[in-house]
Amino acid sequence: MDIYNDFAMIYDTFMEDTPYVQWVDFIESIMKEQGVKPKLICDLGCGTGTMCEHFADRGLDVIGIDGSEEMLMIAREKELEAERGILYLMQDMTEFELYGTVDVIYSSCDSINYLMEEEKVLSMFKWVNNYLEKDGLFIFDVNLPYKYKTLLGDKVFAEQTEDAAYIWENYYDEKQHINEFYVSFFVQDEEGRYDRFEEVHYQKAYSAECIKQIIEQAGMELVAIYDDYTHKPYNEETLRATFVAREKQVDGKVYVD
Repeated sequence: MDIYNDFAMIYDTFMEDTPYVQWVDFIESIMKEQGVKPKLICDLGCGTGTMCEHFADRGLDVIGIDGSEEMLMIAREKELEAERGILYLMQDMTEFELYGTVDVIYSSCDSINYLMEEEKVLSMFKWVNNYLEKDGLFIFDVNLPYKYKTLLGDKVFAEQTEDAAYIWENYYDEKQHINEFYVSFFVQDEEGRYDRFEEVHYQKAYSAECIKQIIEQAGMELVAIYDDYTHKPYNEETLRATFVAREKQVDGKVYVD
């Protein structure tokens, strides 16, 4: 099954408690620490555009990229209402194209874990390197294996609102480092009846060491790894690691073959 199709229509409802403001504050703090004063930034895996909206409200020009037509449909509907000037592009994040370079590229909410092969991650990082301005920053998060082993693997989660509900079942294969998410959700229609939809999601658990190697292979340099969206260094019990990498020039710009 394709992911984020029917689920897109209730995505924002079940993500209301996500600490988007904390994430935006953290990214802004990193930009300030690194001396980057961005005008144009890009969100890879933007989903319904909530992070893009927060940055646009803070005065930045924002490009949002996602591969889900349904998620982008919602993002564009919100943009039509608010007119923040956000540009949304439907593209594969592993081989995206921009109209020029940007100051900062970020990817949040486990988007990179949806890339099931290291080669795909490397391809994405190369394109990031290609489209970053000199000294530009790439800031992204990754769920580490510890999270799948201890928090998600072989567990079931459920949540209900006034007009929707979901059941989320997890199965983690430690040998393959792959987590399967079976999501069943129920949406109330105008007559009070519930329609049921199902989606299957897959995520790959990448170690911090693996990501560090891919950053280097892409021609970038690692700046820091943090424990989630805090300024604490990541450790062996980190669930989500937030990486900061810098565009690195060696005899000119690095371009993707």
